[in-house]
Amino acid sequence: MTTFRPADSKREEFRKYLEKAGVLDSLTKILVSLYEEPEKPNNALDFLKQHLNVAGPETADVEALRLQVSELQQKVEQLQDENKELKSKLQQENPDGEQGSEG
Repeated sequence: MTTFRPADSKREEFRKYLEKAGVLDSLTKILVSLYEEPEKPNNALDFLKQHLNVAGPETADVEALRLQVSELQQKVEQLQDENKELKSKLQQENPDGEQGSEG
């Protein structure tokens, strides 16, 4: 009687794939950190999810956020310049504005 073991070979192939991709190492590290956690979290699954997301957001998200930050920095500079101009105009039109209110 021959033993049919395609499931074992598929399982081994999948294990090698996970090992090569670094998945097994990452999961092992996360599980070890959970084990070494002095105060165990109430929800171990949330702990795993949180630590699996260490890589951060997708590259497209990061690029979109960088673009948004750049645009907002330019807007802040523009508004600061506009604020200086308006303060200067106000000072020119009313040079004793603050002094007149004192006495």
